[in-house]
Amino acid sequence: MEGSIALLGFGEGGWGPSIASGVLVTVSLALATLPLGLAIGFFVALGKQSSEPSVKLAANMYTTIFRGLPELLTLFLVYFGGQIGIQMLGQMLGYTGTIEINSFIAGMFAMGTVFSSYASEVFLSAFRAIPKGQYEGGYAIGLSNGQTMRKVILPQLIRIALPGLGNLWMILLKDTALVSAIGLADILRQTSVAARVTKHAFLFYGTACMIYLALAILSSFVIDGIDRWAAKSGAKR
Repeated sequence: MEGSIALLGFGEGGWGPSIASGVLVTVSLALATLPLGLAIGFFVALGKQSSEPSVKLAANMYTTIFRGLPELLTLFLVYFGGQIGIQMLGQMLGYTGTIEINSFIAGMFAMGTVFSSYASEVFLSAFRAIPKGQYEGGYAIGLSNGQTMRKVILPQLIRIALPGLGNLWMILLKDTALVSAIGLADILRQTSVAARVTKHAFLFYGTACMIYLALAILSSFVIDGIDRWAAKSGAKR
């Protein structure tokens, strides 16, 4: 028992600092991916409702592709494919050096595209749940399309979409473990290194499990708090 505590500690020979840095990377990646995925997902949902057939087709193709591909494959395509594309572009511009994509940025964009493809469906369902009379009411009092969206539709949209987006956040938090495959020092990679070096696989992988569970429980409390706040805001309206 004392040996296990020492291995997980922050003293000499302990893996505590490495695991803590992995937690920071995992949380930072998830938080950085969230706004990107939400923004893309929102505009893709708008595209799916567009009266322009080409825009609607492009939005539907986007969600079909990124919901159909395995997340790990999407990550590899962004990381390795992006490097090849940028390298080719650099050669066209006369640059002969080696160009590498940052693992964190690649992970953020890969996870963001997957998250946004599912978030767009949540937003689309929320849009459809809002009566058309809400739009007509906004126009009737002189609001523009943008003002109606911002002041009338968005507050309702957030409340309706929140449960689904909360579930997607939980999935995103777990999917960040995939970035260990491209060398990013997240929770899984740090605990994997510790397990290989110390030969205490159960200890470190069990620790990783506990950390992910703790993050999920903390997230559930935060999501519940936001849900209660949104419900109170809706009641005041």
